[in-house]
Amino acid sequence: MTETIITVRGEHSAWFPAERATAAIGVSIDGADRATVFAQATEAAATLRESIIARHDADTGPITWWSSDGVTVTNYRPWNQEGKQLDLVYTASIGVRAKFSDFTALEQWIDEVALLPGVGISGIDWALTDATWDAVTADVRQRSVGDAVSKASTFAAAIGLSTVRAIAIADPGMLGDVSADTGGAYEPRMMSKASMDVGSASMGVSLKPEEIEVSSAVDVRFIAS
Repeated sequence: MTETIITVRGEHSAWFPAERATAAIGVSIDGADRATVFAQATEAAATLRESIIARHDADTGPITWWSSDGVTVTNYRPWNQEGKQLDLVYTASIGVRAKFSDFTALEQWIDEVALLPGVGISGIDWALTDATWDAVTADVRQRSVGDAVSKASTFAAAIGLSTVRAIAIADPGMLGDVSADTGGAYEPRMMSKASMDVGSASMGVSLKPEEIEVSSAVDVRFIAS
């Protein structure tokens, strides 16, 4: 019986709507007096934290998790247009991150905190819940193996063979083919920034959640007969 070794890479990708959004918020206050900018940043940060705590519930949301840095103060000496170095300028800054399960509540919160002095929106990371992630990666992985079987079967049929039997399966590049791409089995692709339109104060912020691509690649070696 004629037998032939066939090695293929199976791949599958699927897109899923985001279920969580983690907003990165920064507070930055500049001024000539160190104590003043520190006090102003501390006050803004305290107001920001209070708005988070009022919305925080790990189970029901809308904020399921949050973190906050401490206030840091740096300084620099700017130059004017005539090339003269000016007095020290102090900058007090703090970073805060909050994960939302409700995107409407996120928009409303951004509208509120954006009015605080020195507050800026650094970006929004979109994600799936852990439960969804586990379920969809398992399904995507199975489908990538199915893609490998389909490819091998097609190749076998092209040379007059009818049966394929897997003898090895591995993450990409682990079957000894040094020319193969050695990327990981799973590569979640998430946009690190939200689509964000900031209109007038009356219209507020409009967010468009990014879909998340979950992909899997697997190398499979078959005996075709």
